[in-house]
Amino acid sequence: MRYDSPLVVEEIHVGVILDMKSREGRIVLSCISAAVSDFYQLHKNYSTRVVLHSRDSKGEPLHALSAALNLLNDIKVEALIGAQTSMEAHLLADLGEAAKVPVMSLSEPSPPPLNDNKYPFRIGIIPDQTSLAMAISAIFDIFKWKDVTLVYDENTDYGKNIIPAVVNSFQETNVCIAHTSSIAASSTNEQIIEELHKLMELKTKVFLVHISHLLVPRLFLNAKKLGMMSEGYVWIMTSSSMNFLHSIDSNVIESMEGVLGLKSHIPASTGLQNLTSRLRRKFYMEYPNMEVTELSPYGIWAYDATWVLAEAVERTRSKNYTKSFSKHGVVLLREILQTGFKGLSGEVQYPDGKLTSGGFEIVNVVGKEERKVGFWPCKEEKTTKESCMPLNNRRNLLFTDNLETINWPGGSKRQLSSEIKLRIGVPVRPGFKELVGVERDPQTNRTIVTGFSIDVFETAIKALPYKVHYEFFPFENENGVMAGTYNDLVYQVYLKNYDAVVGDTTITSNRSQYVDFTIPYTDLGVGMLVPNEKDNMWIFLKPLSTGLWITSAGFFILTGFVVWLIERPVNEEFQGTRWQQIGTIFWFSFSTLVFAHREKLLNNLAKFVVIIWVFVVLILTSSYTATLASMMTVKQIQLNSGGSYIGYQSGSLGVIMNLNFKGIKPYGSVEEYAYALSKGSKHGGVSAIIDEVPYINIFLAKYSADYSMIKTRSTTNGFAFVFPKGSKLVHDVSRQIEHMREEGKLIEMEKTWSLRKTTLMSEEATTTDPSTLDLYSFRGLFLVTGISSAFALFLFLIFSTTFRNLIRKQLQLIGRQLQRLRMYSCPI
Repeated sequence: MRYDSPLVVEEIHVGVILDMKSREGRIVLSCISAAVSDFYQLHKNYSTRVVLHSRDSKGEPLHALSAALNLLNDIKVEALIGAQTSMEAHLLADLGEAAKVPVMSLSEPSPPPLNDNKYPFRIGIIPDQTSLAMAISAIFDIFKWKDVTLVYDENTDYGKNIIPAVVNSFQETNVCIAHTSSIAASSTNEQIIEELHKLMELKTKVFLVHISHLLVPRLFLNAKKLGMMSEGYVWIMTSSSMNFLHSIDSNVIESMEGVLGLKSHIPASTGLQNLTSRLRRKFYMEYPNMEVTELSPYGIWAYDATWVLAEAVERTRSKNYTKSFSKHGVVLLREILQTGFKGLSGEVQYPDGKLTSGGFEIVNVVGKEERKVGFWPCKEEKTTKESCMPLNNRRNLLFTDNLETINWPGGSKRQLSSEIKLRIGVPVRPGFKELVGVERDPQTNRTIVTGFSIDVFETAIKALPYKVHYEFFPFENENGVMAGTYNDLVYQVYLKNYDAVVGDTTITSNRSQYVDFTIPYTDLGVGMLVPNEKDNMWIFLKPLSTGLWITSAGFFILTGFVVWLIERPVNEEFQGTRWQQIGTIFWFSFSTLVFAHREKLLNNLAKFVVIIWVFVVLILTSSYTATLASMMTVKQIQLNSGGSYIGYQSGSLGVIMNLNFKGIKPYGSVEEYAYALSKGSKHGGVSAIIDEVPYINIFLAKYSADYSMIKTRSTTNGFAFVFPKGSKLVHDVSRQIEHMREEGKLIEMEKTWSLRKTTLMSEEATTTDPSTLDLYSFRGLFLVTGISSAFALFLFLIFSTTFRNLIRKQLQLIGRQLQRLRMYSCPI
């Protein structure tokens, strides 16, 4: 007779740390216990059994830490399940790392770790915040909402932890968090109403709510009283609240009508129905006052995680791993990460220690219940892997066809318009209307605003993927004159009197402290506007000073004389009649100017003199040519405080003051510029105008024949549009300006409004004005050639036999002449 040996079962101790007095803690613990029972009911032949040891955290992180230490030291547990709050998750993750024990966490640590590998022994059994942020971003993307107010739970890390993930996700879809509002769980109704009043005053009527479900009743009941659940408002709730909507009072749900929310997707199944039915009976017996209509996603995720843990425990023992306690933790962690199965929540896997998100249901609160209107990232009825889009694909995550009709607050079926309405301030000025011109139709009294700046703005706005309605308001007083300076106009945006400023507004560091600018849409910098120099028949004499001309001519003659003196005794070309020799001296010396001398030199000393002189001539001619070319290209003006005046545009004094000019006069239009320049400084006008390049281009479009721009400097940042700090329109409009510049549209508009000349005659900058060359600059050259000539002449006098004989004969001749004179002077 044969008997089967009894199965030897090894007990594996696992700690469970939850807030046992909370509704959610009780549900999660019941789901974990049911999971252990169901798992071994199905796997009776397994040689391991998970034994649960539960501890009450009492909702306090330090109690949770104390319970974990007790379980590790006294019970020797090999894994921990729990961490309902972010702080508990942080403490238990640190403890698990130190003890090398896997921690299956129901919350994310706070603050979120910058490095995903900081807590290798932590396993997140709920979807992380990134997938939730992506789902939120997808909803905003389909409805084209660009501004949102974030309402979050002030005193919980869970409420704050989502902010970085939402911000990052919104940046990719260009959604701006215009305002944030924090509400604490301890806030009184009066404090919540006060905060809601602040929200009512905001232009943004789209609210993203990420708070505990315990705060939901007070928030929405008060919002209902204040009329904030009426048409024109949009409330988007995250899964932090929507996952618990079934546990909220029906009267509260009725006050939430029109709310659109995200709810973690748990597919319906027979197993889930059976588990819910069993636990409802259990709760009815143990907690008669706690009604459970459905299980929360947290309980279901804990149920699936317990199955994964039990399977991983069996694998570690079946593979005969070492029984070292520290090694068990590492091996068990590896097995948990490699285990996957189809659980009640769908496909359950923990790659990189995080639960793969099963997506979110998009639900709409209608009456006293929720109605499913869509699914993210794919339709619910297509839950196979092939039909679902990858979670990291941020394009086409949601389509209008995926959503059923939504009831918005107030019972409206029409979604809140994503259109933006702007009050735009524009400057009012008498001149330069090519940039911004404000006129009034006398018949209709309608304000008409035109100009290059207006065209650029309107073209950029029309190209945006959403509608923007705008109205121009001239910044003027009752007399039709501009009501202040440009700084005053820009400051109106900061004061929220205007939503934007469009015009010839220069980007400055001071203004950027309280408003944001788009990228510039005009040329940068300032330029100097001067009259073109009149034709001068004697301009060829100007490159050299009078002293330099005389000195050069003297050295030409001197060099020719020295060469003649050295060559005459031995070179027939330097001999002849007296007039022939004088002509040779002048011809030879001046022919070196163009290197055209034909006489052959025989004496080395003469060759030495000529070599030095030719070098001097080369430098002189090169300098003369360069200076003359500069004078004929750009008019050279002398600006000094003593005699010349500089003009500038009224209201732009800061531009010229930064350039340190004295003797300045203000002007306000193109015509005034032309008149002042035509008069000149000596007759009550100015010698030059300093202004930003766009203004000078407008002037040159009319007067390019008589005036030129010189000396441009990038001392200003160009014109740009002004928006409030943090406005999403800054990025969007800047991107459209970039496209317009790349496509050449900006240049076409500039030509249309005569802001760009067809010829760039003298528009390029010159770093210095050409000046007349004087003798002082070349004194070294003349000193060298003078010394060279004197040295050669000295050597010639000493060593030349022919010259000595010539001198001797001349001296003898002089002596005879003197002797004759004495004889004639003596009496007989």
